[in-house]
Amino acid sequence: MILPTLGFRPQDFEVFAVEGFSERMGLIYQHVRPRLVRLGNELAPELSRKLHIEFFPHVAKHARRTVNPPAETWAAFGPSPKGYKRYGYLALCISGAGLHARAVVKTEADHRPEMSAKIRAKASELAKAFRGTKIAHYEKWDFEHLPATTAADPAFFESIADTFGKKTGVLDVGFGWKVKDSLRLDRAELLDAWSELEPLYRVLRSVS
Repeated sequence: MILPTLGFRPQDFEVFAVEGFSERMGLIYQHVRPRLVRLGNELAPELSRKLHIEFFPHVAKHARRTVNPPAETWAAFGPSPKGYKRYGYLALCISGAGLHARAVVKTEADHRPEMSAKIRAKASELAKAFRGTKIAHYEKWDFEHLPATTAADPAFFESIADTFGKKTGVLDVGFGWKVKDSLRLDRAELLDAWSELEPLYRVLRSVS
């Protein structure tokens, strides 16, 4: 039976307060990642039907070891069954601050300059499609509190195009829910949040 809520529990968010790479990763793999794998497999076809675009789910492995444990983890929904980092993608992210529905392009993605240029060229159209929706910019956020939101107006899209166009720039924008709200978040609300991001995602996907 597929539950209407996402099924996260308070412990899933508390994992990100655990010190030590191995200790936190052990808890992520034990508790959080299995939930994201299940949700990825269940939500990908729902997202594909809602947006009329094919999506394939991928869950972060955090295989690239660093000194610091990951401050968040995620299920990514992208255009290829082979991986997601080379493309723009939609994501369900979880951190100590809560859950997040985001549109993301990493530094290693292909065609970043072209994506940046297209966002800039379509800034007015995107603002019209977003109808002033309040949106958060996740680049360089502190992972402890939800980022401040701002109106998705032409200046917002021009700003993210400028940042994104730099050599190591990324695009990471979307919506977040605090932990108490995340525990009640249902699939319909999450899918609606991704629908809000659809105009931007379509611009990213149109560049190949």
